This record gives sequence, C-alpha cells and structure tokens, in this order.
Amino acid sequence: MNKTRKETNQFLQKIKAVKTKHTVIVCPSFTSLDLFSHSLFKSPIKIGAQNIFPEEKGAFTGEISPLMLKELGCEYVLVGHSERRKYFSETDEFTNKKVLSAQRHMLIPILCIGETLVERKRGKTFSVIKKQLVKGLRNASSHVMVAYEPIWAIGTGNHATLPDVLKVHHFMRSFLEKKYGDYIPILYGGSVSPAIIQSYLSENLIDGVLVGNASLDPDIFLKLIT
Repeated sequence: MNKTRKETNQFLQKIKAVKTKHTVIVCPSFTSLDLFSHSLFKSPIKIGAQNIFPEEKGAFTGEISPLMLKELGCEYVLVGHSERRKYFSETDEFTNKKVLSAQRHMLIPILCIGETLVERKRGKTFSVIKKQLVKGLRNASSHVMVAYEPIWAIGTGNHATLPDVLKVHHFMRSFLEKKYGDYIPILYGGSVSPAIIQSYLSENLIDGVLVGNASLDPDIFLKLIT
C-alpha cells in the first residue's frame, strides 16, 4: 500500500525507458494500475495486481474482480501473500479459489507461501510448505508461479541464508514436478536487495525474486532489474 498517483507518475518517469533482459513484473496498488499499464505499454515490464477476488462481480464491497484486472492490462496477480494471510485471515482454501479464478480468466497467479518464525523453530517448515502447496494448488493447472517468502524474513532485513532457501526450493521443485510434470517457476522473497540478488539468481533452483520495500525506490528498482 504505497505511492499515490502523483508519486506513481514520478516513479514511472524514471523507469519507463528501461531496457532489461529479464522478465520483470510490477504489481502496483490498484489506484496506480492504469498509470502503469498506459505508461509501460511498449515496455518489457509486465503488469500484475496485488490481490484478486474470486468472483467476477456481485455484492463484495471493496473487492476487485478478475475482469477488472484484465481490463487494466494485468497478466499476473499475487495470491496468498503473507500479509493477506496475517491481516485478513485468508486461508489456503480461499487462496485456492483465487488461484482457480485467476487461471479461468487467463491471469497467471503467483502463489505466495512460507513459514513463520515459530513454525521454523519447531522444525515445521517443510510440512507448512507442503500443506500450502497442496491446498493452494488443488485443481489448478500448471499456469502458475510459486514464491517462497519465509514470513520471518520479510521486511526484517534478515534474509534467509542461501543454503536454507535452496533446501526449501529443492523440496518445492520435487513436489511441483511430481504434480505437474511441467516446469513451474519458483521465486524467493524476503528482504531482497541489490547486495544479495545476484547470489540468489545464480542458482538454478531459484528462478527469480519477489521484491518488496527495495522496489519502491526507482534507483534501487533499476539496479535490481538491469
């Protein structure tokens, strides 16, 4: 929940001419989606949304539907983000409805999963990850991305060590290959910064990163994607 439309325009002025060899997806606040979509129309940067409601329309005050997101130029949408789970009590079952709705409307869901610090200390990382994958992807097709965001590392400056991340990504890769047979991109999210991004992206098990606070500064954002 960052950037007014004025701030968005200032951000876009700095990034709209960027050239990058990477796949870059930006998920701005809903009030800025149209600005990003129009400004980046001929840009290599793709547009995603931060949330979605499973239904196309109806008495769901304050929500946004997949049809609205498609009309605004979105190709991707975050689902199951840790903040949605924490502050809005969204369950794996409800997250699954969002995944299925996104896929029905030709949006690629980015399913976010991860364990809390308490779960990590109790040795429950892999059981939590498996539960979130099983329930979150029930009846879903392979048109999906998965982001591992250990909750204890988000916005804390305490990024997970590379060996720890690789263990979890290897576990997820094995699960996804057995479920789909197709290659599902797996991202890492958790206090990602320009200082650590290359060490993560150099690993075959890590297909990309999900960046939070560091992406708000246009100069840092450009360092991350170029």
